Amino acid sequence: MNTSLPFNALDFGFAHFLSARSRLKDTEKSRFEALLLRLSSQQSSGHSCIGVTAEERDLLLASGLASNNQATPLIVEADRLYLHRYWHYEQRLAQQLKSFAHQSFKIADLDAILTRYFPSQDTEVDWQKQAAKSAANQALTIITGGPGTGKTTTVLKILALLQETAEQALHIALAAPTGKAAMRLQESIASNKADLCCTPAIKALIPEKASTLHRLLGAKPPSPYFKHHADNPLPFDVLVVDETSMVDLALMSKLVDALKPGSRLILLGDKDQLASVESGAVLADLSTGLPTHTVELQKSHRFQGRIKALADSVNQQQAAAAWQLLQEPDKTTYLLTDDPITFIADHYLNYLQLIADGADFLQIFTAFNRFQVLCANQRGHHSVEDINQSVELALIKRNKIKAGNLWYEGRPILITANHAGLQLYNGDIGICLHDTESAGELRVFFLRSDGSIKKLRPARLPVCETVFAMTIHKSQGSEFASVLLVLPDKINPVLSKELLYTGITRARETVAIIAEQPILTATIERKVLRDSGLAAKLIASNQEQHR
Repeated sequence: MNTSLPFNALDFGFAHFLSARSRLKDTEKSRFEALLLRLSSQQSSGHSCIGVTAEERDLLLASGLASNNQATPLIVEADRLYLHRYWHYEQRLAQQLKSFAHQSFKIADLDAILTRYFPSQDTEVDWQKQAAKSAANQALTIITGGPGTGKTTTVLKILALLQETAEQALHIALAAPTGKAAMRLQESIASNKADLCCTPAIKALIPEKASTLHRLLGAKPPSPYFKHHADNPLPFDVLVVDETSMVDLALMSKLVDALKPGSRLILLGDKDQLASVESGAVLADLSTGLPTHTVELQKSHRFQGRIKALADSVNQQQAAAAWQLLQEPDKTTYLLTDDPITFIADHYLNYLQLIADGADFLQIFTAFNRFQVLCANQRGHHSVEDINQSVELALIKRNKIKAGNLWYEGRPILITANHAGLQLYNGDIGICLHDTESAGELRVFFLRSDGSIKKLRPARLPVCETVFAMTIHKSQGSEFASVLLVLPDKINPVLSKELLYTGITRARETVAIIAEQPILTATIERKVLRDSGLAAKLIASNQEQHR
């Protein structure tokens, strides 16, 4: 066996454990272990299964540990090998979505109502209107599109339309994978509701509060189970989920399981962004497997200019065009050649000055979140850890923060582990400040999705880290006026065009990038493809339906 491959101790332990319990001869076990090593490693990289040959399939079935659909640790389906748990998630999700896809609704005078909410302005196809029509007629609707294409604006009109035409008021829930994404969804709904062309009574029936999916389902840590499931479904008639690209296979399976019969599910997201950290590429799979339930919004209404051009070049894997955009003299998209630590420290002076001036937390928090450093890697040169340490030292030298203490006034922190009891979740950002209501003691302040402020002693916090810089993965669901994207000086497996596209599309006004041309080119040329059987199951289900 080639032990130079990128397998870790867990991969080897898993392979040895199952191999020792197989019915295979010793001469066959090395091939069996090689398959298990690959499965374990690929699972850690986000794949829900791996492809196998007919010969490998026969070997797996002969092991006594694999079957087509029985209670065995391994499942072999067609040319794919799964751990049983992930096969079950995929199988269950495909079955549930098949049921949703077959449900339809009839709304009288729908075209006239759609025209009121989406008045025609030109001869082009109004994709927002098409998405609304789909959501009115179907139980499952997937709305994809890049930044600025109006996904949340469209869903707001859909919710008004559904409330207006319902026999009785619908119970609607808004949710997203992270607290930051939930807050953005909530802000968008609240800020655009007044412009709806419906009565105040209908507007009042549209919720403005959004929650995380874990909170919606009722997380029961440390177990992987939730309060709501098939036997105790959610009470909602309509569920809207934003930033669906971040939702992994297991969570989506449990979410769909928890929906009550007859409800509607509307999924929003950008299928070109990074897939979930955990297994699966659910949004991409659903878009591929359920084309008649998917509408892609193709016209950007606010995301224009050079940032869009750069994002499009990356998404279309046009490395030369992307590099050229960064070379041209423009302060919207550019390569940063100055000292990065000085550049970063300068950008963070504004929020620190507000602290010194005694500004309130909301002002401080807003100022801090105008700029963010986004890195490809957590560790190493040009990583999150490297930049956080360097920026802290630079600010200490300028006497902007105090040296020698882990907790100091102005320290920005990122929660990296969910804590349902404290209602803090992975990705939440807080700022450490002196609290005048607690005799000036240090507290970490958080802005909640409902606009309230939560304050906690540092010692009470779940696992967290300083966040002058964060990974691009952690930035999903966020938006900043300006970002600095930092790529490593060596090619590594994390780099991909999806990673870079996600980082670029976090910015509203400016994008600066630190990267050497060979690294940038290699990043753009690498596309992430996750092994999964979900799209194939959904396509097969559609074909059966139309026979």
